[in-house]
Amino acid sequence: MIEQQYIDLFQQYRTEIDDNSIETLNEQRAAAFEAFQKIGFPTSKIEEYKHSDVSQAFKSDLGLNVLNLPIPVNPYDTFKCDVPNLETNLHFVTNDRYYDNNNQVEGLPKGVYAGGMREFEKQYPAVFKEHYGNAADYSDSGLVAYNTMFAPDGFVLYVPKGVIVEKPIQLINLLSGGVDSSVNRRILIIIEQGAKAKVLVCDHTIDDVEFVVTQVTEIFAARDAQLDFYELEENSEKVTRLSSLFTAQQTNSNVVTSAITLHNGYTRNNFSFRLLGEHAHATIGGLSINDKEQHVDNYAFLDHLVPNCTSNELFKYVLKERATGVFCGKILVEKDAQKTLAYQTNRNLIVSPDAKMFAKPQLEIYADDVKCSHGLTTGHLDDEAMFYLQARGISKNEAQMLLMVAFTKDVLDLINIETLKERLEYLIDKRFRGELMRCGNCAVCK
Repeated sequence: MIEQQYIDLFQQYRTEIDDNSIETLNEQRAAAFEAFQKIGFPTSKIEEYKHSDVSQAFKSDLGLNVLNLPIPVNPYDTFKCDVPNLETNLHFVTNDRYYDNNNQVEGLPKGVYAGGMREFEKQYPAVFKEHYGNAADYSDSGLVAYNTMFAPDGFVLYVPKGVIVEKPIQLINLLSGGVDSSVNRRILIIIEQGAKAKVLVCDHTIDDVEFVVTQVTEIFAARDAQLDFYELEENSEKVTRLSSLFTAQQTNSNVVTSAITLHNGYTRNNFSFRLLGEHAHATIGGLSINDKEQHVDNYAFLDHLVPNCTSNELFKYVLKERATGVFCGKILVEKDAQKTLAYQTNRNLIVSPDAKMFAKPQLEIYADDVKCSHGLTTGHLDDEAMFYLQARGISKNEAQMLLMVAFTKDVLDLINIETLKERLEYLIDKRFRGELMRCGNCAVCK
């Protein structure tokens, strides 16, 4: 059994794990361990994982940093990203440990906290205890249970009532190490009533070893809160990234999320959105560009629990060579959620004959006064458009790239940081041209 080595490891090192972490994280490990023993890792026998047997990633001999030792790398030396005009408040997590020697924690509005979980527990113990683990349900998720068992640290953004954070918060996740490793990260975002913030999370890999990453993100948006949350994955082909994102939205809140994979090895993203207060709105975007034998699987579950809420989903894939894409989207409208407006769209572009796409949109509706729809298309580049461009002297390869870039535009239009949108347009163009991606003079992407 694949799980047994991790069960034994947890039992053997439980004391060391607790001693090198913090109380709030430790309080949930025992219950998560019980759940993991019952559930285990997801396999292809589970319908939602039919095309992604993620359990196989854990068969390798993976190291875990159970003592929460510092990773011997200075991210300011390793990561020098000079994105024009994108001024952010910058933070780093190396593997699953927050980098404490951060020189940008000052300058935030009064009461705002951005940093590691250890310090947040000292400053806001009651807030931390109330929210950590409250949205991330591990009772039916082996990945979330596994992460909760082993996560030693993480990143927190806390924006108190009525505060507006003008400058985006940027979190750089760096993977570094000399041996194949299991990495377990946590992100906790708490936006209180009437507060606003924007967050950009970027994933990069430094060393040429295997990494199996579980990441659990919890987002709490209180009444009238607004949050933009963007993820950009540019990992190596040796990275398996298994991400689970949970949101809890209250009345009149607005959460915009977008997950963009420009380079990866094997990716599974689980999105779970809960609209808990009337007039809440959720926007979920996703873009995956894959070639070689890369694999991206997005599973999105959107739960409308109360009346008068709206949601909009848009996921797009561009697949080349032997890449594989998977999308499963489910909208649940519960019986009391009258006046719901929910729209789901999945568009896929297959550029090579050996690329494969699997898609399964779903609607489950128990209210009778709603407007819901889902749309799905999978196809190739438009022959007429190709002919039109080539007839005007544009080469076949250039015409293909122009059409692929145009295909991605409406996903980028969901991004509300203009300089980030412009930068992504540039990176996407380079990605389609097969050029190495670099964020300015970023040493990671060389």
